[in-house]
Amino acid sequence: MNFAQAVTDRTRRLNTRLCVGLDPRLDGYRDAAHLRTHTLDVLEATAPYAACVKPQLAFYEALGLEGMRILEDVCAAARTLGLPVLLDAKRGDIGSTAQAYAQGWLTGRHAGAALTVNPFLGFETLTPFVDTARASGGAVFVLVKTSNPGQADLQGHGVSERVADEITRLNAAEDGEYASVGAVVGATHPQDLAAFRARMPRALLLLPGLGAQGATAAQLAPAFDAGGTGALASASRGVQYARGLDVPASVQAARTFRDELNAALA
Repeated sequence: MNFAQAVTDRTRRLNTRLCVGLDPRLDGYRDAAHLRTHTLDVLEATAPYAACVKPQLAFYEALGLEGMRILEDVCAAARTLGLPVLLDAKRGDIGSTAQAYAQGWLTGRHAGAALTVNPFLGFETLTPFVDTARASGGAVFVLVKTSNPGQADLQGHGVSERVADEITRLNAAEDGEYASVGAVVGATHPQDLAAFRARMPRALLLLPGLGAQGATAAQLAPAFDAGGTGALASASRGVQYARGLDVPASVQAARTFRDELNAALA
């Protein structure tokens, strides 16, 4: 199965729409080895409640080569658990550089099956990422309207809608329930979810901002299609550090988010 199929299948089988983010922060640990152990423990313990896992690349890059080794271990463990990997890197560039980013972060042991990408250098820059994702059975999630308050400086006002329309155009070339080009739409914009869901009918929506950024599951129903598919609500700090480094607390947080999302769709 490709990424979209795998996530949708897992959503239906396990009745979960939660994307668990893994953003390990070194200042919370004794050393990198401790960070690695805790991150892998959270991944394994919360997997039954997750439709996919989303490592944030920045926190692994901050650790240098050791971080890349930890990222490989996280990706390998997720695959063993049957969890699709969505790498949050927000890459974007032109020409051969975009192709190199696509090759580097959509293929290989350290890479995800899916990748977040930035379209604001122009739509032509999406082509290498989309082509690589399609060839590898992966996906890209294009920034449309992000969860941070400062997004209003550049997003919305017709700009986000233009990006959404380009995603729909790209997905028209594919068959299947959901296509390989998804969209990042912040869970912190509940008033916009229905419009973007309608505007991108075959795109998976990634909804960051659940928990620590203030979004609640009860607000997110308009992002989903009938049957509760088509979107993934992401929580990172609210799961991994639900109560410090307490792994059972991470499990409880993931279970609660899953249940709250399901209740919102009931």
